[in-house]
Amino acid sequence: MLGTLAATTLPSPALATTVVDLALVLAIDCSYSVDQNEFQLQLRGTGQALLDSKTFEAISRGPNKKIAISVFLWSDPDSQFVIIPWHLIATPSDAFEIANILLKIPRDLYRGTTATGSALLFAKSMLKTAPSSLRRVVDVSTDGIRNTGAEIVSARDELVADGITINGLAIESDTKDLSEYLTKFVIGGDGHFVVRANDYDAYSAAIKIKLLREIENANLT
Repeated sequence: MLGTLAATTLPSPALATTVVDLALVLAIDCSYSVDQNEFQLQLRGTGQALLDSKTFEAISRGPNKKIAISVFLWSDPDSQFVIIPWHLIATPSDAFEIANILLKIPRDLYRGTTATGSALLFAKSMLKTAPSSLRRVVDVSTDGIRNTGAEIVSARDELVADGITINGLAIESDTKDLSEYLTKFVIGGDGHFVVRANDYDAYSAAIKIKLLREIENANLT
């Protein structure tokens, strides 16, 4: 299932002539291993991270004082679903608008297998429509290893060769060595890193750390 949740699409800003410090794609795992409560914890945690005062302080320290963000859910090779199309964050009210939508998004994506490589390639296609940016980053959060779809290492290498950084958030509720797997096979590019969450209850704190670090890394380029 490919597409955008049109009913909750944010107003489209004039992105064509905008330059941002960071174009960030958030790729959120929605496969079989993620139950409804865990799905909601991911979206709630992401929204809370965007609303954190430290996040906006980091954005305001960048040379352009704005970032662009998009969010999609993913599972099997044919299941990627955009829930937040490209949108600027330049003020706290921008972050609030996105966070408010994240809190209301229904789970309208098929709970399929874990096609991490296919998700990376989908994120690359999304970045083609992003505003001009000093840094492009794909943020993959997942609780499992790739078991179908595009081969993960070749997908990673394709993005890295295009100048895209891939970071990971390993939710180790089921796979205890997941952070090591992401380090070896998934992440790459300038300044790449993995943040570990022991379980879904730790997701909110982990995504705050991850988002802040991604913004701060962008400000150093």
